[in-house]
Amino acid sequence: MAPLVRIGTRRSKLALTQSGMMQRAIGRALGVADADLAEAVPLVEIVTTGDRVQDRRLLEIGGKALFTKEIEEALLDGRVDVAVHSMKDVPAEQPPGLAIAAVPEREDARDAFLSETAATFGDLPMEARLGTASLRRQAQALALRPDLRIEMLRGNVDTRMRRLADGEFDAILLAVSGLNRLGLAGAIRERLSLDRFLPAPGQGALALQTRAEDIGAAWAGALNHADTALAIEAERGAMTALEGSCRTAIGAHAEIVAGRLRLTVEMLAPDGSARWRRAGEIDQPTAQSARGLGLRLGAEVHGDAGDQKVES
Repeated sequence: MAPLVRIGTRRSKLALTQSGMMQRAIGRALGVADADLAEAVPLVEIVTTGDRVQDRRLLEIGGKALFTKEIEEALLDGRVDVAVHSMKDVPAEQPPGLAIAAVPEREDARDAFLSETAATFGDLPMEARLGTASLRRQAQALALRPDLRIEMLRGNVDTRMRRLADGEFDAILLAVSGLNRLGLAGAIRERLSLDRFLPAPGQGALALQTRAEDIGAAWAGALNHADTALAIEAERGAMTALEGSCRTAIGAHAEIVAGRLRLTVEMLAPDGSARWRRAGEIDQPTAQSARGLGLRLGAEVHGDAGDQKVES
């Protein structure tokens, strides 16, 4: 059987789990039997620069685009037909010729607190070692607990959890969504509130990226979740206004309740000494109005905060 849709994916266990979920969903949309999935909707594993370099913060080596660049090149070259990304890894602007064709329903957007000794974030002892490579999580943690010692932690989920178990850190922060998808929700000690730890734009959501001419594919329409896609438009609008990258500590989260979209946006000083936040809402959102709300609130926060980039 000739492949119908080839899926480009990173090789990490989480990436393969997420891509496997989308492989099954695309197969169902195309009417492919489970026994034929591997041939009809194959996974094409691609190692990205972000995966290869694990000993430095992303901001030091080129930013989060390093998790998508090689897969996007494979799309443009015609080696794969769709890429499955964690939405929070997707840069604000799409490369020429590519587009986000579908946004499936979002998982839990919250951050997870993991520790061998502390039951909650608030229970951490003075000067506890907190592992994260996220500037946002660093800033939010320090805003609440300036005594904490933030230590750099990169690598896949298994690696991070092993280093926690080995006693290198008193606690680490990860995304609830990834742990849920990997069947590791039992390791979560606390699901951190959206108010104290406003997530990264797009956290918990996936992006199905295709060539621009394939954006109207029937399978893509079947996988798109309208409310999630609108919320992501708002969050990514804010990210665009805030020049969101690994070099800025920003959070954005939108949700739609009873046809009304509410968006909260914030930027923080990297050391947590200040945080600037705006919220707004609109009725009956469209993609254009949701993005417009994000751009407006992001611009207001940026105007309040000024330039908070970290220089590498």
